[in-house]
Amino acid sequence: MKGMIFAAGYGTRLKPWTDTHPKALVPVAGRPALETVIDKLMQAGITDIVVNTHHFAEQIESFLASTPRFSSVSISHEPVLLDTGGGLRKVLAHFGDEPVLIHNADIATDFPLVDFMARYDETRPDAMLLTAERPTSRFLIFGKDARLRGWTRVEGRCMPAEVPGVAADESARAFGGVHIFSPSLYGELERYAPADTPFSITDFYRAVCGSHRILKYDIPTGSAWFDVGKPATLEAAEQYFAQK
Repeated sequence: MKGMIFAAGYGTRLKPWTDTHPKALVPVAGRPALETVIDKLMQAGITDIVVNTHHFAEQIESFLASTPRFSSVSISHEPVLLDTGGGLRKVLAHFGDEPVLIHNADIATDFPLVDFMARYDETRPDAMLLTAERPTSRFLIFGKDARLRGWTRVEGRCMPAEVPGVAADESARAFGGVHIFSPSLYGELERYAPADTPFSITDFYRAVCGSHRILKYDIPTGSAWFDVGKPATLEAAEQYFAQK
């Protein structure tokens, strides 16, 4: 299995930090977020990793070049920001016929990636998404078979039990920014949009979930998940990981 880390975004929620730095290098408990994510993938046995760049790309390139243990990490620079779907499509050829574990640089967790990968190996879906029952304004809808059925947006930041229109045999989940993408979807992704077209990977998953098995993987009870791209949750992550 290979890896990809999305690190190209502007990080507007972290201003003024991101006026002079890339979001991916924001410190979390004394370490750049990107460093922690790369190490997490490597500890799970994934050493062939692609990091996409755009905003302050030269800082990410310098950071990777100055860290010898990251010598196997490749860079996919995007002169035009391609969003998550377009960024993945740009580098599909790099992955050959292997699945790719994708991790947002601004997501900090302590759940074991090896368990996530083992579930993928057991079930062999077209894609598997880390999910959680937590407040959000955009929910992915899954059936009892854990298969993605659709997506809905609600006003405010509701808990899943409060999401309108979810049937009795369905569950609503927030996407956690970590997923495994199977080679069975590579052709579909290339057909979905022309090369160098910005689009969201979530929109792609919604478009193909009727014909392909997109499964959820709920983050294990007791594991932590933080979006460190926001000041409040960055502070919470700092406190949590500093204690660990």
